[in-house]
Amino acid sequence: MQPIISTFSQAEQIAIELGLLKEEFETIVTILDGRLPTYTELGIFSVMWSEHCSYKNSISIIKTLPRKGGRLLVEAGEENAGLVDIGEGLAVAFKIESHNHPSAVEPYQGAATGVGGILRDIFTMGARPIAALNSLRFGPLDGQTEEASSERTKYLVRGVVHGIGDYGNSFGVPTVAGEVYFDPCYQGNPLVNAMAVGIVEHGNTVSATASGVGNVVMIVGSRTGRDGIHGASLLASAVFSEAAESLRPTVQVGDPFAEKLLLEATLEAIAAGLVVGMQDMGAAGISCSTAEMSAKAGTGMKIDLDRVPLREVGMSAFEIMLSESQERMLVVVRPEDVGGIQAIFQKWDLQAEIVGEVTNTGRVVIDYEGERVADIPAKALALGGDMTPVYRRESHEPKYLKEVRSYDVSNLSDVEDSGAMLRTLLASPNIASKRWVFEQYDSMVRTNSLYLTGSDAAVVRIKGTTKGLAMKTDCNSRYVYLDPYRGGTIAVAEAARNIACTGATPIGVTNCLNFGNPYDPEVYYQFREAVRGMGDACNAFETPVTGGNVSFYNESPSGAIYPTPTIGMIGLIEDVTRVVSSEFKAEGDAIVLLTAADPSNATDGLGGSEYLYRRTGTVTGTAPACDLAKQAELVRALIELADKRLLHSAHDVSEGGIAVALAECCFGQSTENPLGANVTFSSPERRDGTLFAERQGIAVLSCEEKNVAEIVAIARKHGLQADRIGTVEGRRLRIGEWIDEAVEELYEIYSTALPSALGEGVPVA
Repeated sequence: MQPIISTFSQAEQIAIELGLLKEEFETIVTILDGRLPTYTELGIFSVMWSEHCSYKNSISIIKTLPRKGGRLLVEAGEENAGLVDIGEGLAVAFKIESHNHPSAVEPYQGAATGVGGILRDIFTMGARPIAALNSLRFGPLDGQTEEASSERTKYLVRGVVHGIGDYGNSFGVPTVAGEVYFDPCYQGNPLVNAMAVGIVEHGNTVSATASGVGNVVMIVGSRTGRDGIHGASLLASAVFSEAAESLRPTVQVGDPFAEKLLLEATLEAIAAGLVVGMQDMGAAGISCSTAEMSAKAGTGMKIDLDRVPLREVGMSAFEIMLSESQERMLVVVRPEDVGGIQAIFQKWDLQAEIVGEVTNTGRVVIDYEGERVADIPAKALALGGDMTPVYRRESHEPKYLKEVRSYDVSNLSDVEDSGAMLRTLLASPNIASKRWVFEQYDSMVRTNSLYLTGSDAAVVRIKGTTKGLAMKTDCNSRYVYLDPYRGGTIAVAEAARNIACTGATPIGVTNCLNFGNPYDPEVYYQFREAVRGMGDACNAFETPVTGGNVSFYNESPSGAIYPTPTIGMIGLIEDVTRVVSSEFKAEGDAIVLLTAADPSNATDGLGGSEYLYRRTGTVTGTAPACDLAKQAELVRALIELADKRLLHSAHDVSEGGIAVALAECCFGQSTENPLGANVTFSSPERRDGTLFAERQGIAVLSCEEKNVAEIVAIARKHGLQADRIGTVEGRRLRIGEWIDEAVEELYEIYSTALPSALGEGVPVA
């Protein structure tokens, strides 16, 4: 029995406690033709008009991104995930989403259910998942702040990594790539972004629509429980204190084995032609799936909550509608196909229960225990609906930008001991090997993986074809903090370079936009400018945005996180035998530096760099320059070089600069017989600028000596510079007179730094 609301003032107070604005409550009353809303209706509006579901503070900005064109088969936002044509009657479905706040509360289940949710977005479209990726941010592994200690950070790291690994491994999808960063700004608010990629044949996709008046609505998969009722603590008011006590939020619990069964049953039902429409019950559960599927088709639904399979007794309509219990789908089926659907799901030991029907009313009507608990126009709830709130918040340039931009890197003394600095950078958790992380993941299940974490991008073959998909997540949030627009362009550009270093052509982007409170004008400025930069970069690389996720309110008592617009990018390679990896291959190979960067600025790339942070303990200065036209030419050149089989390796220069990139090329995928390098640069204005600056648009290449001239010619054709700088030789890394280190000793530092900081066992070579 739901609490009874008897007055408009009482209803308004509850609405505000649920996170709705006063003017939003007034709009709700208008939508309901002036009648008093029920308790369940206010709960539905509160979740559907939350930022997480409605994107009310962000949708006007993200609609400025390029959302169609290229190989896109559906425009961004139309389906659960993006869909891009890859030829031969195949398409790739991919998407990235955040699970930041649940992971901060319970890292293992928060991360695990994040993986489960993004996988469901892929297979509800009819695509079989072939790979998972992630992007993770944590506080520092040493020291203590007001928000948390380093021990708390280590607990979060272990929990998140094991949650991702256990869910993906058990489900049977390889986790092939990702990134992990550590910074004090994430101490009180870690970021857990999960991405999934799947393959589907054209014509076998399923839309998230509730078409066909009279069709049956079913819930398939797991039962509904009280877990995942986010924000229920807001109900702790004097009026509803007794009800609120039973509605305390509980952590979502994932079951990867149930999800595997759900995958197989779902794909079998789709292949049999029994599914009219389908949507995952992710954010907002039944509330979201019923409203969005109805609104998209221009229909309505009538749902009887008494028929919803529950795993807990005494659940209210509010709880059932808002529960985000895992491994559930809402499916629309023709009446004559109900038996077929039930037979398939029963075969996989899953429930498939009729809970309602598709109507022509345009409304979502909910009954429970003999009462009508909700009757709302579907378009008043659905993302992008005619009646949902859309805001463009006040914004102004953050005050801190004046200070960081005034920092003059040229006043910093040049590095004295370059070898010692290289060792320091290789030991930094932001640069050191993440092998301890990715060894928790099964990266080879399904045997499609070619190149994994450690290369610039993972490459997964598409069985039955010569094709492969390169995939990567990328974002340097320090750059976005220092210059939101330029940082947004760099996030896309670096992802494109990483994809192109494998020989693949970038074909599409998904994004996960992690920011602070949008009601803070400085945060909204960061968001607006970062999205503008991303849009310009996506246009330059011809990579439309297929969809994604916005995560606001990422902050702690000490302030907001650095703006972190994580990019997930997919690239297509037509012939996997032409894939290029990042490590040096053969003694005597020439080392060539391919660059789109302007070499005349001695300090470009020092601002916001890991080197500067290690020298000063601050994130300051000017973000690196990023000429998008030249960056696009660099990508085209890398693809052409791979197509002509001129390269043995290609590695993008990023954190730590050229010196770190060269060391990583020496390390490669194997610790046995690592190769060294002997490199020479002309006398620079600043040594640290040459060695450790993070200039954008540079790749370290290796090739047979006979190919150098052709590589230089191709570079010039693309308006780029290519210089032979050295040779792959010996077992030492020699860079002019500045660095002369044994590769084996450098690798020892690089490979042991992260597990040592975590207090974990050091990986065996």
